[in-house]
Amino acid sequence: GVDGSDASGVALEFAVEEATMRAASLRVLSVWEPPTLAQQEALMASGIFDALRGGAEKILAEAVERVKELAPDLPCEGVALEGWPPAVLVEEAQGAVLVVVGRRGQGALASLLLGSVSRHVADHAPCPVVVVPPLDR
Repeated sequence: GVDGSDASGVALEFAVEEATMRAASLRVLSVWEPPTLAQQEALMASGIFDALRGGAEKILAEAVERVKELAPDLPCEGVALEGWPPAVLVEEAQGAVLVVVGRRGQGALASLLLGSVSRHVADHAPCPVVVVPPLDR
């Protein structure tokens, strides 16, 4: 899963290494969360709704390009999906050998109060999960 953050970039590089070592293909996901139904009409009129989707697609294109730079021969597919990121990542993990996500390093307290994508994926994925810490750790 990539979201354009530095943490997801580190996780992407780890995923490329793992896929290369395993002679596996890589599926890169960028998930964007749509606004609530109450917000959708106003946001669609303002163009923000399309900007959310476009932002996820741009992040995805950059991530797939980075994969090609790191491992030109690695089979790689990029997919931008709509939904709640933790649930979509878990759903898309069906049949995967490994899921790799980054951790922004917001600390234990923030994680307890707010929850996190990496925590949800680690708790619910149907396969092994690697949570890659930020580089500064």
